[in-house]
Amino acid sequence: MKGLRWMLAALLLALAGCGSVPVERYRDERPAMDLQRYFNGTVDAWGMFQDRNGKVVKRFYVRIDAQWKGDTGVLDEHFEYSDGTRSRRVWTITRIDANRYRGTADDVVGEARGEMQGNALRWQYALKLEVDGRTWEVDFDDWMYMIDDQVMLNRSVMSKFGIRLGEVILSFRRRT
Repeated sequence: MKGLRWMLAALLLALAGCGSVPVERYRDERPAMDLQRYFNGTVDAWGMFQDRNGKVVKRFYVRIDAQWKGDTGVLDEHFEYSDGTRSRRVWTITRIDANRYRGTADDVVGEARGEMQGNALRWQYALKLEVDGRTWEVDFDDWMYMIDDQVMLNRSVMSKFGIRLGEVILSFRRRT
């Protein structure tokens, strides 16, 4: 019994070490992210989804038409996938304070929560995802990083029940 407790304690410590880097780590990184400025106008993005083995399953292009009124922004995303299909997601994002945001969309379960520091923004949310005629709720741990005034990179880890399903990688370019 004593050995089992030690193994359980070691497992819990190992799992505690699997956490993500805190967003505060990026506090001093530049250029500083300004979500309301960056997502105001048209932004183009190119991305792909890789399964847990690294195989690219789907590639896509997204045109984002974005505008803000005060602390509320609307991001109207138009997706074109490599298989010819199309979809649309409309985010409503609200600034809570200098570093925190919340967001909603029709396929987001509840609210997305975002925290921003320096050049980084971390979004966490659950998304209803259609796969082979079935709807799954999957969790996203979504990180965005400003590279310069026009380019932002995004890496999202998708999971279900804590099991990693794959990653979404995106490159955004703001139109001037």
